[in-house]
Amino acid sequence: MLRIAIQSKGRLNEDSLDLLKSIGIELDTPKRKLLSKAQAFPLEALYLRDDDIPHVVEGGTAALGIVGLNEIEEKGADVDVLCRLGFGGCRLSIAMPKTEEYDGPQCLSGRRIATSYPNILGRFLKEKGVDASVELITGSVEIATSVGIADAIFDIVSSGSTLVANGLKEVETVFESEAVLIAKKGLDAGERELVDELMFRIESETVSRGKKYLLMNIPNESLEEAIRILPAMRSPTVLPLADSAWCSLHSVIDASELWDKVQQLKAIGAEGILVMDVDKIIL
Repeated sequence: MLRIAIQSKGRLNEDSLDLLKSIGIELDTPKRKLLSKAQAFPLEALYLRDDDIPHVVEGGTAALGIVGLNEIEEKGADVDVLCRLGFGGCRLSIAMPKTEEYDGPQCLSGRRIATSYPNILGRFLKEKGVDASVELITGSVEIATSVGIADAIFDIVSSGSTLVANGLKEVETVFESEAVLIAKKGLDAGERELVDELMFRIESETVSRGKKYLLMNIPNESLEEAIRILPAMRSPTVLPLADSAWCSLHSVIDASELWDKVQQLKAIGAEGILVMDVDKIIL
């Protein structure tokens, strides 16, 4: 049985459980339990604080983990990053009071910067040749400037609304992060087989995100142009219709391109265009 460490609460917890459920792995509701088992896959979840997950996987207590890439970078854990998961996106940025001027990292010299990520910040300051004081704070970093603890902060930013609410402005993005699936070093053969199956399912889920399935009728004389518009993953599906002058064309496209492609297809005579969501794509 595989053990996977996931965040015990918060957005990454919800997104991690949703991902597992979407690939047919539904876990028992934890209800404050440390462990819960999956119903249809040999896997159990270990619920932890996000900053504990890298070392727990590194030490082998859990074979896998879902955690922010920022935590791997901060802890320096010796684990394998198997894949990015496409959720939990954020950035680690330096922020200062709105009234302060910022004209580059050098203006931070001699200042105090509060953070929960001293290692990432320390490497950035060293790289830029900035001599600043790093003040370690484990929570509520955003209030550090208003209470006089620091002159600037270095913290996670998602929407930026928390900074605005505390009279701060984002001045320097240092690290881009998202949720990743990690594994301990040296998986045995049985663990590797289960991880490969899990990765296969996750890939099928992540590839299908943001995709739309298009089905339409198109005049044969416009087929070549329609295929140019819809290159598909390999080649569109073309089927004959009862009317020998027409055919049916099927393809998968990025949702972001949908309306532009539909307009182009209508312009060359496409009719009866059906747009459907894509649940899974098996490559």
